[in-house]
Amino acid sequence: MDKLKFKLVIAYDGTAYQGWQVQKIGTGVQEKIEAAFGKMFPGVQRIHSSSRTDTGVHALGMVAHVEIPRAEFKMPAGRLALALNAFLPDDIRVLSAVRAPARFHARFDATGKQYRYFIWNHPAMNPLLQNRAWHFPVKLDLAKMRTAAKRFIGKHDFRSFAATRSYEMESNVRTMTRCDIKKSGAQLTFIIEGDGFLYKMCRGIVGTLVQVGQGKIPLGTVAAILASRDRRAAGMTAPAHGLVLWKVYYARRAR
Repeated sequence: MDKLKFKLVIAYDGTAYQGWQVQKIGTGVQEKIEAAFGKMFPGVQRIHSSSRTDTGVHALGMVAHVEIPRAEFKMPAGRLALALNAFLPDDIRVLSAVRAPARFHARFDATGKQYRYFIWNHPAMNPLLQNRAWHFPVKLDLAKMRTAAKRFIGKHDFRSFAATRSYEMESNVRTMTRCDIKKSGAQLTFIIEGDGFLYKMCRGIVGTLVQVGQGKIPLGTVAAILASRDRRAAGMTAPAHGLVLWKVYYARRAR
């Protein structure tokens, strides 16, 4: 069957969802988007994403691709995002939907991802950031955290910072290209970029950096924690609701 391929950029508030993927119990964001497609294009069975996100995690730049039977697609391509949003709940939005080459794959063509984690570091929580930032009322040593963050950059085995999955990963080695902490008033923004991420790895890194900022984990132990390849050696896992999949990167194809 002749099909048209589209690349989608999707944003969602993950508060009400059990992550991205279609779930046996509970609702995944993917399920809602596939239902919207099904109302317009019965031939669409599945959309394929660049990433998975966990329960309660948000996204601003999730990328997915979909194949629509050409015979069913009877609208201008520029109207697809608008049409989909009419069938989606307010906490999920397709930001863009553009034609993609037949060979494009949202997951396998991705060259890197950026996650951002938000902390409100003040005795009183900002009510406008409820469900969007981790309220950490204890003062943190930002200088120590920034120094420790630099130690994550490079190619490492990140097993110490990932939660256990029900299956063994082929490799736990990833290359991190950025680990910055920005401060704006009481809000701390952790910007973490790399070629890929293990299960709950970003949240393990943020939790560990926070405990460095508290003085509970010595600044100089990050290298030893990485080398141990043991989750028990690292710090806590930061809560899901502060994490956002910010952007997915793709290589520019030569014309």
